[in-house]
Amino acid sequence: MLMKEYRICMPLTVEEYRIGQLYMISKHSHEQSDRGEGVEVVQNEPFEDPNHGQGQFTEKRVYLNSKLPSWARAVVPKIFYVTEKAWNYYPYTITEYTCSFLPKFSIHIETKYEDNKGSNDNIFETELKDQEREVCFVDIAYDEIPERYYKESEDLRYFKSEKTSRGVLQEGWRDTQEPIMCSYKLVTVKFEVWGLQTRVEQFVHKVVRDVLLLGHRQAFAWVDEWIDMTMDEVREFERTIQEATNQKIGVFPPSISISEMPLSSCALTGPASAPSTPMCTDAPESLSVPKDRPRKKSAPETLTLPDPAPSAASQGSSSDQLAMSNHLPPSTPPSNSDPDEVGDH
Repeated sequence: MLMKEYRICMPLTVEEYRIGQLYMISKHSHEQSDRGEGVEVVQNEPFEDPNHGQGQFTEKRVYLNSKLPSWARAVVPKIFYVTEKAWNYYPYTITEYTCSFLPKFSIHIETKYEDNKGSNDNIFETELKDQEREVCFVDIAYDEIPERYYKESEDLRYFKSEKTSRGVLQEGWRDTQEPIMCSYKLVTVKFEVWGLQTRVEQFVHKVVRDVLLLGHRQAFAWVDEWIDMTMDEVREFERTIQEATNQKIGVFPPSISISEMPLSSCALTGPASAPSTPMCTDAPESLSVPKDRPRKKSAPETLTLPDPAPSAASQGSSSDQLAMSNHLPPSTPPSNSDPDEVGDH
């Protein structure tokens, strides 16, 4: 098990981001989905927890088969997907990723939002229970993003919001920006396979970090699209986009279940949580090359694992499960689903 705490600041308030995260996740998932691939919404409905109160439960399937290398596609099921379950009690959420084909693999993300610049060192004091974790700050403007995910319109070194007049984000912006908020994310990755555990867990964290970087960049870059929305309007946008996304990836009819009555806490098992940063972020083919100022270097984007022996299909499937982060370019060895992030859902 490898645990890290990520702190991602944005020039927004926690109340504003309640709308922004829902808009970003829905739009992002739709853009990155294609027929047979992408994010299918299975459930999205109210949920009530005895400790955290009223919230929203979502279950999604992230289809990845074409993102796997050719040798991996030979040993995994034709329909390969990762299950995302999230319970949203904003500003507190938990999201879990599992894969039935890879039972020893899981990602657990616990999130808390506060109006500060990432200065709360005790925000997860109760959850950590004296466990050690590495703290990583993610800069949405100046941390390096893989070139294949770069869009000039989302480069926050040059973006200025017309509606809020926030931006351009200069170096050191976290020390002077008002308003400012921070997403605190406690991420636990487990891959209990002897001989691969340490390398795979480190690799997945690289993927998660870039997913988070991309998702939070887009949330602010799209601020003029969602800043005037009400909660009812963004929920309607979410419903419409989810149905369109399900049809786009070939789910007919759309399998979204949206009920008006909250589910009881015994109706769904799992932690209290929320829509997570999307794990699916395929890159567009043509990308602008980032401009002048150098960016901070992020972690390597590839991980070399031992080639599975022809007879060891089960080991091949284990290393392949990494592709679950769907940032993998087609027909390449399990390179990071991104990192890029899970994003992030």
